[in-house]
Amino acid sequence: MTTTPTRAGAGPDPAEAVTAPGRLPLAGRTDVRAWVGAFLRREARRLALTFGLFAAALLAGLVGPRLLGRLVESVKDGTSTGRVDLFALVFLGVLAGHALLARAARTQATLLGERVLAATREHFVRRVLGLPLAQVESVGTGDLLSRATTDADRLNESIRQAVPRIALAAVTLVFTVAAIVLTSPLLSLALLAGLPFAVLSTWWYRPRATRAYERLLAQEADVLAVVHETARGAATVESLGLGSRQRARHGRAVDAVVRTRQRTTWLQTVWFPSLDLATTVPMALTLLIGGLAYQRGAVGLAEVTAVVLYVQALGEPLDDLLTWTDELQIGNAALRRILGVDLLPNEEKRPPAPTEGHAIRLEGVGFGYGPDRAVLTGIDLDIEPGERLVVVGASGAGKSTLGKLLAGVHHPDRGTVRIGGVEVSALPVEQLRREIVLVTQEQHVFSGTLRDNLTLTGGGEEPEAEDRPLWEALETVLLADWARTLPDGLDSEIGPGAAPVPPSAAQQLALARLLICDPHTLVLDEATALLDSTASRRVERSLAALIEGRTVISIVHRLDSVRDADRIAVMDHGRIVELGSHDKLLAAQGAYASLWHSWESARSDEPPAKGLPG
Repeated sequence: MTTTPTRAGAGPDPAEAVTAPGRLPLAGRTDVRAWVGAFLRREARRLALTFGLFAAALLAGLVGPRLLGRLVESVKDGTSTGRVDLFALVFLGVLAGHALLARAARTQATLLGERVLAATREHFVRRVLGLPLAQVESVGTGDLLSRATTDADRLNESIRQAVPRIALAAVTLVFTVAAIVLTSPLLSLALLAGLPFAVLSTWWYRPRATRAYERLLAQEADVLAVVHETARGAATVESLGLGSRQRARHGRAVDAVVRTRQRTTWLQTVWFPSLDLATTVPMALTLLIGGLAYQRGAVGLAEVTAVVLYVQALGEPLDDLLTWTDELQIGNAALRRILGVDLLPNEEKRPPAPTEGHAIRLEGVGFGYGPDRAVLTGIDLDIEPGERLVVVGASGAGKSTLGKLLAGVHHPDRGTVRIGGVEVSALPVEQLRREIVLVTQEQHVFSGTLRDNLTLTGGGEEPEAEDRPLWEALETVLLADWARTLPDGLDSEIGPGAAPVPPSAAQQLALARLLICDPHTLVLDEATALLDSTASRRVERSLAALIEGRTVISIVHRLDSVRDADRIAVMDHGRIVELGSHDKLLAAQGAYASLWHSWESARSDEPPAKGLPG
């Protein structure tokens, strides 16, 4: 399928965008700057209000040391009790005003962060849903999930906490240094002693921390991928005895995260003490110089007190500026990962393509998952409308890959796949899904109502007007009786944390969606393989109602129902080696006959079933 980049131009800057093997790309500096610029323009008013409140809180906080210095000076000079009380009341009022303004500023910053989080996640989901299915399948689920969840949360934390705290700290430092200089230019010289500790340590720390944080986020995505894959495939892991292997994979992934965290912690153990020296050394020099200058009458006690308090106050904003800049680095790494999805090609918007009927034709089809991983070779096949074709073969023969090519999930490297005379790659996704749909053994129940799950394929939005076709679909797949047991019918919440959905019902629910979508062709890839025999029979009865009048390509390992097929295609090493009816292929005494006799022999060796319902 031809695809186009989402951004104008030729795509990501190759000098900036980074793609690690097997991972989604990382956005470059240009993409980050563009996002930040758009964010500043979109949220200009809220940012101005937030920073205005922080600035007001800062000014209120700077008044305190000046008042305290005047209070000390007045006490030394023998002021009245009433004047001391007045200073104390004003000082308390300033503290209260500072607290209220700071609280209002943090509230606005939180609201801003939540807006950014919501917008980022919504854009991310829309972007992922616009990716070609082949692209989604080729990337790790952990990478996608971590970018949509953990990375979005870290970006939210950066917007909500780091940005305002950095801005506030920077303005505080500027105002405080200015206050020190205005109070006593002589004592302000002590500040120069702290610069080497802050500048040199940060220059050493920053590039090392940036690389470590990017590596950490990627490794955390690996941990999430292992957990997600193990949870989704728990039944397979247990049945095949893969528990120890999955635990070992998880352990290796966690060990990598621990090593990187140890690295970042070690970097911080060097950096943070240097930041402390950047304030403690000037503090000591201020006291020393201030004492000597006071003895010589160069400065007054009020100036010494105020400057000491100001220098002490420099510690918190300096720590905030540098440590929250460190948090901002994590947010920057997270943003690069989130924006990296925008660098992937989108499904191209195509006009509907007129087709001539619904016949499917494959000519010279070849496909591989990489240069040295050819899976299909020289596939030629014609499938007539309404035909039932069964595809059989040993594991690894290419059956499922052929099904994905037919459904347009992948597109051939060589040859063509046509529906109604039009190449599958030329059909827009909406039209393709009305022509042909792939049904696998794994079906997902989405959080929400039963109605929401049924109308994912584009059902109506007016509940009352759309009830009849939804119930008809449920009746057809034999799921209506189960739906009526739900407390609120179609509006009942189902899925995790709500009404449980048995595996067979989940499969029948997927079939009901297909009825509403109404495709002409179904590709069934072991659609009942994960169900027990009773549930499998119930779903197969639902399938019988669904496939009536449709073209059906069934990919099977079990040969129970192959006799009913119009034709059987036998695959071996990526090729169709035999094609014909059950009786014709048995008579040929070839690959299919060997498979059939092996199947019959295996079935005769099975112990008789016990306790089946009558």
